[in-house]
Amino acid sequence: MLKGKTALVTGSTSGIGLAIARALAAQGANVTINGFGDKAAIEKERAGIEGEFGVKTLYSPADMTKPAEIAGMVRTTEQTFGSLDVLVNNAGIQHVAPIEEFPIEKWDQIIAINLASAFHTIRAAVPGMKSRKWGRIINTASAHSLVASPFKVAYVSAKHGLAGLTKTVALETATFGITANCISPGYVWTPLVEKQIPDTMKARGMTAEQVKRDVLLAAQPTKEFVTVDEVAALAVYLCSDAAKAITGANLSIDGGWTAE
Repeated sequence: MLKGKTALVTGSTSGIGLAIARALAAQGANVTINGFGDKAAIEKERAGIEGEFGVKTLYSPADMTKPAEIAGMVRTTEQTFGSLDVLVNNAGIQHVAPIEEFPIEKWDQIIAINLASAFHTIRAAVPGMKSRKWGRIINTASAHSLVASPFKVAYVSAKHGLAGLTKTVALETATFGITANCISPGYVWTPLVEKQIPDTMKARGMTAEQVKRDVLLAAQPTKEFVTVDEVAALAVYLCSDAAKAITGANLSIDGGWTAE
């Protein structure tokens, strides 16, 4: 479906982003992956994508808090593969604390990585997409782009902002064969979710199992975590011709969380 096209997925060295990168590669797209982590582990994933799916895969260590590095990543992807056709903004971090205790530097970092980085990638990628009259922009938002939870002021603010950014870009690019959409997962079992459990335990005075049952899965009527492969499958669908009329949408994949 995507043979001859190129995808860039930020925050794709693990979790949702890696699953999306692999799913797009399975459809024939060359892929740029991005993120932090152990160099050997990242190289293993990069080479694994190439070997398993027969595509070319590039790794960019661009820091999502640095606009110049972000623009450079987009430029390098275009120069290496000849185009950037699918942009997935997935990079994200989390911090859990009451607002009066929320570190200012954590607010700035979360807004930069979870929201501003998407502005910078889109700004750099849209000219090429417009010239080719085809593009798919997918932003990994969250159920927190639609509803709030306590102790996550920066994350909720960033994800609400990402939904607004997506709508604006969709309107600006609607006549150029480009779509822009949000995918808003509920709780997906990823390293990001696992790492926030200790802070939530502290903030709420709970055990780890209580956090999973009474905080995380309490919000999801299915009482199950969403899987990374389910999110990736939705991303692949949004890249298809069948989804070309879907733009400016915020698509929930949250086990019914935001239906309540």
